[in-house]
Amino acid sequence: MAAQHSSRYKYVITFLSIAVLTFLLFMMNHFDKIGFIEIQCPSQLLQSQTEADMIVLLWTRPFGNRFPLNRCPKPFNAPRCFFTDDRTWYPRANAVIIHHRDVCNSKNQMPQIPRPEGQYWVWFNLESPSHAPNLGMMDNLINLTMSYRSDSDICTPYGWLQKKEILQNFTIPGKSKLVAWVVSNWNPSSKRVKFYNELKDHIKVDVYGQQHKSLAMKDLKDVISKYKFYLSFENSIHTDYITEKLWRNALMSGTVPVVLGPPRETYERFIPSDSFIHVDDFPSAKDLADYLLELDQDPQKYERYFKWRSRLQSVGGPFI
Repeated sequence: MAAQHSSRYKYVITFLSIAVLTFLLFMMNHFDKIGFIEIQCPSQLLQSQTEADMIVLLWTRPFGNRFPLNRCPKPFNAPRCFFTDDRTWYPRANAVIIHHRDVCNSKNQMPQIPRPEGQYWVWFNLESPSHAPNLGMMDNLINLTMSYRSDSDICTPYGWLQKKEILQNFTIPGKSKLVAWVVSNWNPSSKRVKFYNELKDHIKVDVYGQQHKSLAMKDLKDVISKYKFYLSFENSIHTDYITEKLWRNALMSGTVPVVLGPPRETYERFIPSDSFIHVDDFPSAKDLADYLLELDQDPQKYERYFKWRSRLQSVGGPFI
C-alpha cells in the first residue's frame, strides 16, 4: 500500500488549483482592493494591459511535494497573474497560502519579515483537528481559512457531485466480492478499528494497507470496484470531515460506501441519502452486517443505491 502522504499529494495539487481560483473569485467579490490591484470583474482584469500583478505565494510546498506553478488557473491565467513558491515575491504578494502541517512546529517556519499592507495570509489545511497540532499558534495571524469545511472562507472539499450533461444509466461494475477496506493508519484504539473488530465477527471484510494485504495505489480503483461495499471509515470524527475514503475510494470506484464519520445529516448535505449506508443507522455492528448480507442476496434492493448515478457523477482526487 502506498504511503498515506503519497495518496494526499494528488489531492494537494487538485485542492490548490481549486483553492487559488476560488480565492481569486472570493477576493474580487468581497474587497475593493487587493494589495496592488484595483478590483474589476474577471473579464476586465484579463483584458487590461495596465493592471499590476496578481501574485499568490505558496509559502511551503505541502508535505514537500513538487508540482507545476507559475500561472494562476483558468480563467485567471493571464500573463501577469502568478502562483509561485518563490519567497522573494513575498513583499509584493497579494496573498500568502500557508499549509498548516508544514509550519505548525514553530512560528520560525512562518514569514519573519513584516507583512506588507493589504496582504492576506490564507491558512490551508487538509487534516482534521485531531491531526492538526498547534492550531492556537495561528491565532491573530490569519485573514482567511481554506479547508474542507463548508464554513471556511474558501472551501476546498475532498470531492463533490456534479450534474451530468445527459441523463444516462450507470453500469454497475461486476461484483465478485463483498466488503473491502483500505486503511493506511492502523490505530487499534480508534473508533473505526474498534468498529471493524466487531463487524468482522459477522461478515467477511478484506482489509488492505498497513499490517494487511498490499495494494498499489494504481490498482485501487480496479480492486475496489469488484466489491459490493466499501468501508469509508474516517480516522477521526469532525465537522464536514469527509475525505477521499468516500469520494475517491468508494464513489469513484462504483461501490456502495458504508460510512463512519460525521452524522448522516452532514453526509446528506453533500451526497444523496440513498447513495450510502451509515453505521449510525444500526444498533450494532451485527445489525449492519445482517443488512449488508441481505442486500447481497437482493439485487434489486442493492441496485437502488446506484439510481442517483443516472443524473450525478462524483468528482474527486485522481487514482495514481
